[in-house]
Amino acid sequence: MAAPDEFLYEYAVVRYVPRVDREEFVNIGLIMLCKRRRWLKGKILLNSGRLQAFDPAVNFEFLGSQATLFTRGDVPSPELPAEERYRWLAAVKSAVLQVSPSHPGIIPAAQGAGDPSAVLEAEFDRLFGQLVG
Repeated sequence: MAAPDEFLYEYAVVRYVPRVDREEFVNIGLIMLCKRRRWLKGKILLNSGRLQAFDPAVNFEFLGSQATLFTRGDVPSPELPAEERYRWLAAVKSAVLQVSPSHPGIIPAAQGAGDPSAVLEAEFDRLFGQLVG
């Protein structure tokens, strides 16, 4: 179990999969959960150049409207705890928007000093830049 000043978290990458049968994808977003802090965040980046190179027929309007699901705090229900909303968002799907397996992470106590939300935001931004942006 993590020490109180450490931050355990889970994250999953949101993927655009235009042809499910080919299993090729482009990373377009990230969702991250810190259960202890009841913190959940999602972010989507639709890079038009990358997506059109991958799938010239991409429908940005449709993709964007569907992808916002991962960034809203009320999906599937705002009354659910953060970890239940994360599990729902990270569930395996066979659709053009899929999510990677969930990965664990930990922010050591030495890095976790300060405002918990700021620490989690910084880790989210680091992962997003590395995996999506």
